[in-house]
This record gives sequence, C-alpha cells and structure tokens, in this order.
Amino acid sequence: MTVLFLAHRLAIGSQSVRVGMAGKEIMGEFGKLLMVFGAILLVVGLVLVGLGRTHLPLGHLPGDIYYRGKNTTFYFPLTTCLLLSVVLSGILYLINHFRH
Repeated sequence: MTVLFLAHRLAIGSQSVRVGMAGKEIMGEFGKLLMVFGAILLVVGLVLVGLGRTHLPLGHLPGDIYYRGKNTTFYFPLTTCLLLSVVLSGILYLINHFRH
C-alpha cells in the first residue's frame, strides 16, 4: 500500500509541474492581453479628450432626452447613442471587410 501511495504521490507531483508551467504560460498571455486592453483604453481616452476640445455637440443633439424635475434630473442621449452605433458599426464592418 505504501508503494501505491508513493506512486500516486509522484504522479500528482508530475502533474502539478505540468500544470504550473501551463499556468505560467496562461499568466503570460493574460499579461499581454491586459497590456493590449490598457493601450486600447489609452487611445480611446486620448480620442475622447481630443473630441472634447473640438466642441462637437455629442450629447446635446436633437432627440436626446433630458428631463429636469424639482429634485431629479434624467438624461438619456438617445440620438447620440444611435449615431455612435452607426459610426462604430461602419468602422467595424470596414475592418472586417478588409481582413478577409
């Protein structure tokens, strides 16, 4: 019984070494993914700062819902959302079209 326990223990130990190596590879890939997301957020932030300085009326278009009551304010930029959706859909369509 002791021999079976030791053999089982060795088998588990060898698996943990393989899992450890796979874990390092996964963490390395996850780190790269986080760096890509960080770069994307940086670019989006710079674009938004640049758009803020151009004084475009995004968020104040006709069709954006704005309600101000006594103690409440409700704002939903419906037209702005639709416009951004159309623009982003067009950009992603073009990217996908040229990739294939």
